Amino acid sequence: MKKDIDFSPVTGVKLAIAKIETPNGIEWNVYIINLNLIELKTVMITSKGYGILDGEKRQTSTLRHVIEELGSESVAKVEAINPSVFQLTNEFWVSYYILDQIFDKKFIFTSGSFEPAHLRKIPELGLEGILHS
Repeated sequence: MKKDIDFSPVTGVKLAIAKIETPNGIEWNVYIINLNLIELKTVMITSKGYGILDGEKRQTSTLRHVIEELGSESVAKVEAINPSVFQLTNEFWVSYYILDQIFDKKFIFTSGSFEPAHLRKIPELGLEGILHS
């Protein structure tokens, strides 16, 4: 049972939502950043958005991603994200293994997270966006 599993605290893993300029305009993507000196195995990421939009309760589809291995001190693109969902709370549930130990954390970007005043340069990506650790 889940209550019997020892989930250690997550350290050295961050999630970022960053923008990149392309010939077609600005694109936003979600990235996972591993700052640990050891690789992460079987990285599972579930994403969804929810909240009130135009006075109505809204929820996005739930997306699931698996990254078999994320190398030490490396970055991986998880998914593209449409700015239309920035008005919602965006939740990313990340689980992964280091050796035989499972780690698990929810990264929650609230609806106010994407205001231009909150955007910062993310050194690991060389892009501007929102960083959650």
